[in-house]
Amino acid sequence: MTKIAIFASGSGTNAKNLLQHYTHTNVTIVRIYTNNAQAGVISIANEYSIPVCVFSKTDLYESISILNQLQADDVEYIVLAGFLLLMPTNIIKAYQQRIINIHPALLPNYGGKGMYGMHVHRAVVQNKESKTGITIHLVDEIYDNGTILFQATCDVLPADTPEIVADKVHALEYEHFPRVIQEYIVSLQK
Repeated sequence: MTKIAIFASGSGTNAKNLLQHYTHTNVTIVRIYTNNAQAGVISIANEYSIPVCVFSKTDLYESISILNQLQADDVEYIVLAGFLLLMPTNIIKAYQQRIINIHPALLPNYGGKGMYGMHVHRAVVQNKESKTGITIHLVDEIYDNGTILFQATCDVLPADTPEIVADKVHALEYEHFPRVIQEYIVSLQK
């Protein structure tokens, strides 16, 4: 059984999709980590009886408590599903090439600090892009910089609003994220 921890800061729609996908597989989600005590992902974790760790920036950056909890849970992979903070070096080093993030744009475009959610979709529409999509990538010490594992695209039509673009991107996330994570894990286990 492969043990995964999910880090999320918001509503938890991607976390829910992963929980649904991995229900009857050899992947188990052992804990949800969030830096937001009001995050919707907490309700989703409760719905699936998954333990939650709510932490502060101090916990993440100035102590080893989060790393200690990950190791106590025997976590093998970390998945960032709408997690807005930069992962600290101690966790990146402990989970080298085993932290996977999803970004709602085609990196390297529309990445970096502050580029998340509707901020990305507004920028895509404002810049009159004809395509957008998702990028699933490994995490390093720089926002949205790690090795790209997978990208998928969708059209941005001239009449599309940021909300319409968000719906198209979410559909790509739900379709591809669980599969790409599982394929990557399998590739490392060979």
